Amino acid sequence: MTIRRHVLAGIAAVLAVPFAVSAPVFAGDLPDLGGKTVVVVTENAYPPLQFVDPKSGQAVGWEYDAMNEIAKRLNFKVEYQNTSWDAMIQAVSDGQYQIGMTGITIKDDRKEKVDFSDPYMRSQQFMLVRGDETRFDDAKSFAALESGLVGAQPGTSPFYTAVYEVLDGNEQNPRIKLFETFGATVQALKAGDVDLVLTDSVAAKGYVDSSDGQLKVVGEPLGTEDFGFIFPKGSELVAPVNAAIKALKEDGTFDALNKKWFLDYKMGG
Repeated sequence: MTIRRHVLAGIAAVLAVPFAVSAPVFAGDLPDLGGKTVVVVTENAYPPLQFVDPKSGQAVGWEYDAMNEIAKRLNFKVEYQNTSWDAMIQAVSDGQYQIGMTGITIKDDRKEKVDFSDPYMRSQQFMLVRGDETRFDDAKSFAALESGLVGAQPGTSPFYTAVYEVLDGNEQNPRIKLFETFGATVQALKAGDVDLVLTDSVAAKGYVDSSDGQLKVVGEPLGTEDFGFIFPKGSELVAPVNAAIKALKEDGTFDALNKKWFLDYKMGG
């Protein structure tokens, strides 16, 4: 399968988040939050969901557009802040921020600390490698390459995919090299410090498109995951945001954002 077909397969998964078809929900039908300020935290390291555009220097992406539209529909003001992935879930759980967004997979263990919105996107895990990689082309052949190293952030879906679906189930496996940010794993891949980064189709497309041939995707998807926004436990924002997500799915807004960020946007273009 070609790189383009791999990426488009991933996009198809992203665009295929199921939702019930019913009468459209318009702004007048949604809760009004009275213009209150809501602090939203992100990492800005996950193109095209949220990242710093290399040309403009501005923080942009699918999640920014979606959150801004949700804020408009629900009548609240957004104050964006930035933190690292490894601090985000705990910080939201502690109430430092009211919403977190950074392509966060909805998982039962995370639900013990935070509340999730309904899924706003579905994606799949793919193998991101250097453009000239010929030693392996799927998870099995990578596992057999004893010198092959994986770059991952601890506690993330790619980390657990590397442990349990690619390697031997040992979370202390020395073939897994840990990094603080997803962007750092990709830089290590480009530099030859690791040989594989596992990521969903969302980030894979962004990095492949901007790599000028330095990166490619190999192998079949290794799993499906749903993304949601996170909130402190018991947050009163969950229900209004879920109502807005439903509305944005039904009126075609998310379809337009998918086209803008997954098909039309070119990194640095």
